Amino acid sequence: MPGAGPGSPGRESAGAPTFGIEEEFFLADRETRETVARAPEVVKQARDRLGDQAGPELFTTTVETRTRPVGTLDEMREQLRWLREGLAAAAAEADCRVVASGIPVIPFSGPPSIVDDPRYRRLADLYGPFVTHDQHTSACACHIHVAVPDREEAVQLSNHLRPWLPTLQALAANSPFQDGLDSGFASWRALHFGRWPHVGPTPLCEDAAAYDDLLDRLVESGMLFDRRHAYWYARPAERWPTLEVRVPDVNADLDTVLLVASLTRALSTVLLTAVRRGAPVPDIPDPLLRAAHWRAAHDGPAGSGLDPFTGHLRPAADLVARLIAHAGPALEETGELSFVRRAWDRVRVQGGGAQRQRAVYGRRGELRDVVDELTVGGR
Repeated sequence: MPGAGPGSPGRESAGAPTFGIEEEFFLADRETRETVARAPEVVKQARDRLGDQAGPELFTTTVETRTRPVGTLDEMREQLRWLREGLAAAAAEADCRVVASGIPVIPFSGPPSIVDDPRYRRLADLYGPFVTHDQHTSACACHIHVAVPDREEAVQLSNHLRPWLPTLQALAANSPFQDGLDSGFASWRALHFGRWPHVGPTPLCEDAAAYDDLLDRLVESGMLFDRRHAYWYARPAERWPTLEVRVPDVNADLDTVLLVASLTRALSTVLLTAVRRGAPVPDIPDPLLRAAHWRAAHDGPAGSGLDPFTGHLRPAADLVARLIAHAGPALEETGELSFVRRAWDRVRVQGGGAQRQRAVYGRRGELRDVVDELTVGGR
């Protein structure tokens, strides 16, 4: 396998939950590399190959894949590779590429359009053109699902995860360009997607009943379309027995995806142990958490990060090292610790996704080169 790869085969552990990944991708014209609205054609072709593991997203410029739940990192690598190759083959039938970037590198030149789906049409009616018809709201993330035994534990886990999520976000930052210009941020997706009124840190809730009551009140207020529409940074899923972490940008590099996914699962395993022994929830104010997420979006893994536990800036690398150390017992249990260390060393040396995009652009000043670098599953 290319890249860092798991140094030893990932092993299933009785204490490790299964996990799954959703990846969102842009479509780009094969020749011009401009973002194109060909999702209906691509999804139709992809479902012949991938079944229900491929589907549309809100805009016709984006598509999505979903893995099955798996128990090991090697299984996850194979699932992601298979899905990317199948999606790329379907895109080739529509004369386009599958591009893994949080924001389009070369923007869509036409008026944005919503996928012809009743739910998406109702979203457009509710939120209006400022959000749903603005092409700049189109963004591609990587959502990591970790199996959790029940909803009560999922809510408690989301409480304990809050201060760790900015570091995971920084690791996956992969969207520096906006409208063909360098935004100055490692993850511009985080800022643009944050325009939705229900994006942000997961609210602290005493228990599942309080969480569900809050969701119901927000739906009643009209701010949420339905309970599935809470786009908090981590949330108990409404359709599956999982906790869904939503902060990473999509990444072309599989090792980066697997690094973030492995850390997310291992950290969740360690924190669930803390939940079960009654450890107190870190009481960190939302404004401080928002500042930590802003800093993660700005600097990525290469600069500084705001430590939510202390409220002070620290090197982002130190925050990643602390996260790896905290998740270490679960990583050792699954045999993933050596992979995580090597994958992180590679990010430190070669840079994260945003750094690599900028390095490619810096060679010739060609955004098309960046799109080529981000094309997944073949060109």
